Amino acid sequence: MNQIPTRKIGRKKQINHSAKAYLQSAFFNLRILIGLFIVGAGVFLALAGLSAFSALAGSMAQAQQKNKIITNSRDPLVPNGFDCSTIHEKGIDKQMNFRAGAIMIACGQAQGVGASATSPASPLGALSQFTKKLFSPLAYGGTDVDLITGTETYPYVNQSTTFSWANPDNPNQIVVTYIDTRDSRANPSDSSGASVSTDGGLTFTRLTKANGQSPFTNTGGSPVVLYNRPTATWYTVWRDGGCGGLGGYKSTTPWDPDSWTHYCIHTGTEDDRESGWTDMNPSSPFYGRTYVSWNDFARGANIFVRYSTDNGNTWTNERQITNGGTFIRNVQITGDLVTGDVYIAGMNEGGGGFPHPCNNLFYRSTDGGNTWTNTYTGPTFSGPGRCAEGYFAGMYCSPSPGYWRHEGWGEPAAINGVVHYVYAARNPGNGDPGDVFYIRSTDSGVTFSAPFQLNSNTDPTKAQWEPNLSVSPSGTLFAVWYDERDGGGASTCIAGTNSPCYRMYARRSNDNGVTWLPDDTFSDVVSPLPAQPDPGIVPNYVSDYDYASALATKHLSSWVDGRVPINGTHQQDAFTDRELVAPMAQSAFSRKTHGAAGTFDIPLPLTGDVGIECRSGGATNDYQMIINFATSVTVGSVSVTSGTGSVSSFSVSGSQVTVNLTGVTNVQRITVTLFNVNDGTHMGNVPVSMGVLVGDTTANGTVNAGDVSLTKSQVGATVSDSNFREDVNANGLINSVDVALVKSKVGTALPP
Repeated sequence: MNQIPTRKIGRKKQINHSAKAYLQSAFFNLRILIGLFIVGAGVFLALAGLSAFSALAGSMAQAQQKNKIITNSRDPLVPNGFDCSTIHEKGIDKQMNFRAGAIMIACGQAQGVGASATSPASPLGALSQFTKKLFSPLAYGGTDVDLITGTETYPYVNQSTTFSWANPDNPNQIVVTYIDTRDSRANPSDSSGASVSTDGGLTFTRLTKANGQSPFTNTGGSPVVLYNRPTATWYTVWRDGGCGGLGGYKSTTPWDPDSWTHYCIHTGTEDDRESGWTDMNPSSPFYGRTYVSWNDFARGANIFVRYSTDNGNTWTNERQITNGGTFIRNVQITGDLVTGDVYIAGMNEGGGGFPHPCNNLFYRSTDGGNTWTNTYTGPTFSGPGRCAEGYFAGMYCSPSPGYWRHEGWGEPAAINGVVHYVYAARNPGNGDPGDVFYIRSTDSGVTFSAPFQLNSNTDPTKAQWEPNLSVSPSGTLFAVWYDERDGGGASTCIAGTNSPCYRMYARRSNDNGVTWLPDDTFSDVVSPLPAQPDPGIVPNYVSDYDYASALATKHLSSWVDGRVPINGTHQQDAFTDRELVAPMAQSAFSRKTHGAAGTFDIPLPLTGDVGIECRSGGATNDYQMIINFATSVTVGSVSVTSGTGSVSSFSVSGSQVTVNLTGVTNVQRITVTLFNVNDGTHMGNVPVSMGVLVGDTTANGTVNAGDVSLTKSQVGATVSDSNFREDVNANGLINSVDVALVKSKVGTALPP
């Protein structure tokens, strides 16, 4: 799905030829023709020098190029004899691969960026100065890592559209593939790159052969990387010129750029938007099976799947998923981590353009890819964007006519029959160009919940888009997306300048999507909007997707970032980070000693509604939390991350953590986070929340006459497990003092 692509053929020649053809068709008097041609040529050259081509001239050129037959092609991706009038018929305008982009440029349906492009000038003047914004401490993830190492030669510096995967048997081994245009001038060319980490994601090295090029010769398109666990072999998947369709390279030592060897999956010149998944669960009936899905525009733009039953050696098993009619985009393929069921998320893009209606669809196979069923077609929603750019919607309208194409595509994930999906949609009611939504199915993709908006920011001038999602074997979910809330909005997102534009935000669920923690920052900085300076790539391209994945120990997510300038232009770099999967807390309590009556605990649920602590904290408002884990743990530090109060001390005894709090005010929700909890296998942060509402003996979130009545009914009774909440001052006695304390709090309520 990357129509990014490629080297253009003679932009200046195309424009001159189109202008001349127009004049020949418009005028028949030779003298007038010559005179106007001279005048027109002078005006044209003046306008060219000022880069002020009018929309009218563009439409003239496009009208002529539309009927062009390609001859003397200088681009290996553009075949001689191609009839430009068949672009729409063949679905070239819908495709997102390099070859389609090259044809669009050659036929005048898209323009490459000028090869002499320099740092863009900002119409806002001062915004061209560096204004990068830092935020710390980080809420999600660790330290961002730039995946791009080694030499960069401007303007062939685009790296974006990412796919992240890790080795479950060696979590230190991570591979991220992405679009990389550094070799776009090579012969044969490639637009494919990968970076490898052998230290768990702390550092990465871009794979580079001795000749300075990627090991993935003659490939491009939508990046995929998978790990075949039975054979300990890594597979990349691309549009592959050597296969005449889909193929890639494989290796058992991915850090060695010379170790990657070529293989093929499918022969088809119109293959597009490939995706992949591999079953890494030894208990699955389809363990080791590897799947690749794509849109085949030579066969009605339908979705097809090929799967390998012999660990990637052969790929002869092919199934057709869609059957003509409405075009359905192959968004992404995934599988159930437990059952081995396979799912394809598709999208009906409503004919494209902007605005455009969309529908999410799901296709499922329960027999290892042999048969498929369309289990779900969702309701219509408005696709995200601000303007049209050919077939696609653009998240930005500048550079004109549109920039950063996006139709709302997201990513699916599945575990034990629960299917998850994130996507982006526009709010036509208030003009909000994009919000990120989550839907959940508990019946293996047959029905889905109502959409839940993951981004808490509701400013209709700030967009959220292009989300990704991963699920870990323990059922933690992690969603990441592009978010403008910390930038200046679209009006100050000027491609290539230093104006802060967007930041990666994230949200996490620790209970398989039932509830979600608050959304917060994932990347370290607010990124400028990166430019697209490569003259051979369609100008609206920034990033098409980021495929995330997870192991038992961490979630992996990468993205395109504009923080690094080259030649004074902030351009497209691929960055990555990880969210560690912490040990799962088994239970939590608020504990107080009630004098001689003993110690009593109020349960603090780890998901859903908070437990309400109704007892007084005494003169200094002291409380104690107890958090229990399944096995022994270590804890790096503990602090109050939401609400009012502070940690006076904490201790760890085997699998139990005790946190002492002081200065905890009444009528609040407070969250305490254990940082760097480590059980020897997992490490991460564990938040525990508690409601504090003194006098709420009924635990309903409000102090009223009911609480007074309940406390009065227990006056004089011995404090026990059944009535300790009525001992509000926790002195071991229930008496008039407790009743008075409850009365004094009547009318208070726990905030939402």
